[in-house]
Amino acid sequence: MKNEALFEAVKLGHYTLKNRIVFPPLTRQRSAQPGNVPTDLMAEYYRQRAGAGFMITEGTQIEPRGQGYAWTPGIYSEEQIEGWRKVTRAVHAENGIIFAQLWHVGRVSHSALQPEESAPIAPSAIQAEQAKAFIETGPGTGRLVTPSVPRELSLSEIKELVILYVQAAKNAISAGFDGVEIHAANGYLVNQFISEHANQRTDEYGGSVENRLRFLNEIVQAISNAIGPDRLGVRFTPLFTSTDEDRVYIGLVEKDPHYTYVQAVKILENAGVAYVSIAEADWENAPDLPQTFRREIRAIFSGRIIYAGRYTAERGARLIEEQQADLIAFGRPFIANPDLPERIANGWTFNDLNAAKLYGGAEEGFTDYPVYNAQREIF
Repeated sequence: MKNEALFEAVKLGHYTLKNRIVFPPLTRQRSAQPGNVPTDLMAEYYRQRAGAGFMITEGTQIEPRGQGYAWTPGIYSEEQIEGWRKVTRAVHAENGIIFAQLWHVGRVSHSALQPEESAPIAPSAIQAEQAKAFIETGPGTGRLVTPSVPRELSLSEIKELVILYVQAAKNAISAGFDGVEIHAANGYLVNQFISEHANQRTDEYGGSVENRLRFLNEIVQAISNAIGPDRLGVRFTPLFTSTDEDRVYIGLVEKDPHYTYVQAVKILENAGVAYVSIAEADWENAPDLPQTFRREIRAIFSGRIIYAGRYTAERGARLIEEQQADLIAFGRPFIANPDLPERIANGWTFNDLNAAKLYGGAEEGFTDYPVYNAQREIF
């Protein structure tokens, strides 16, 4: 077997994972039906990839205001919960473990996506000028747009959002998920509170690092109390930057990201959550995470550490062998190769990614990728 470190069993919370390969959150925009309800096609998509040791769903909005892209699923209505039950049943039938990623885009939205076409909400009324939202312009068609100017949240509304996160976590457990991941990355709502660029508040949620981490801390504590910390993980993007204006997610890098995210991870350690997921930039010439950061996170966090980014199987296995990581996430390779763990274990070739069909549509580029067949190989 190749890259054996990826195929060792490992504990995550109270679950035992069959391997250390993670199917990470990947927005696919296949909920193009009234109510943003997960579909049978989505259940098949996740079932196909249940060979992963651990799976996390695409970003799933916790309330209607949390949507920044057309055709993305929610987890706040009974119809959505029932739709997700189809997904969890399909994954569990394949002995998979799956968490739901709880998502709120905050200011990275457009009034066309908001209830009553109102302004998006954010820690401060600062427009996400370099980000893009995606709105529907007709059946199955849409376009990228600059997000609308957001409205600053009141203190009482921030408290209400914590309650909404907790309810979404409870809904996920009701839908059969094994746990939840807080999306605190990629320039979305929780990241906006953490960021000194997006958060210009002068109350207890703004200013110092401790204040800017308060929203994260309150959500982590509240969800831990509701469903247990061993069913909770958090995703960060400490150095997620881009010079490409067409990217639909833009990270917000701090003046001192090392200190900021070490303090953030300490919050997770104090709560006893199951894992932290660190997503690295995955485009050409993107910066690597400093080794000093990796070492400090390992030193202060006793849960599992997941890394995602430009990882080959070899590089991921090496990071595990060096005890810098516990699990490695593979994004686009897993989209195109539903049997990715088997391909890695056997050194089989990979399918090519259908990049034109990443977002929106139906089966093409979603559930139509073939599993490996040696007879089809051309030498």
